[in-house]
Amino acid sequence: MTPIRVLIADDQMMVRQGFTVLLDAEPDIEVVGQAVNGLEAVDKVAELAPHVVLMDIRMPELGGIEATRRLTGPAGAAAKVLVLTTFDLDEYVYEALRAGASGFLLKDASADELAHAVRVVAAGDALLAPHITKRLIAEFSRVSGAPRSPLRSLVGELTERETEVLSLIAQGLSNAEIAGRLVVAEQTVKTHVSRILVKLGLRDRTQAAVFAYETGVVRPSGC
Repeated sequence: MTPIRVLIADDQMMVRQGFTVLLDAEPDIEVVGQAVNGLEAVDKVAELAPHVVLMDIRMPELGGIEATRRLTGPAGAAAKVLVLTTFDLDEYVYEALRAGASGFLLKDASADELAHAVRVVAAGDALLAPHITKRLIAEFSRVSGAPRSPLRSLVGELTERETEVLSLIAQGLSNAEIAGRLVVAEQTVKTHVSRILVKLGLRDRTQAAVFAYETGVVRPSGC
């Protein structure tokens, strides 16, 4: 099995080295490079073709948000971005998700949490830490204001069932949980998810969740 290739972008040497040691200890993960700022991260992604980039938000020369935007844009690489942050509701994480990040991870995560996050983001088949990410995305959409009408028009491209699946994705449910809720096969859910991502031009489930909140398909709790 081909290992998951990881690039670590952080201006703190201890963070880069610590995460490298932890991830290289996993049989299915390989750290292929490190970057000390966003510019170097963008260059090294082009050179090393990692599957996942662990991206710090605050870095010199080019921050993690703009680096994420460059990597996940239409002309960007195939790599998924996992944002590193010190606080689970860091205001900058909202912008990182909007820029195209697939999820976020606290810097004090355990070795098991780190490896799991990399695997989840590489697979693109589940929200990262749904109980935290759901709360983050909900808060992100709350502060972003009213539903964005240009995006709202895209909802019409979805079938009624696909819209329902999108809503459940945004609530943090896995494919298996969605299948149980809708009383359908898990493979059917996977097919719906794939079609949703294609129709909306999204990279993964985290971006689908952001889309659902931004367009008002799902409203944050208390709204």
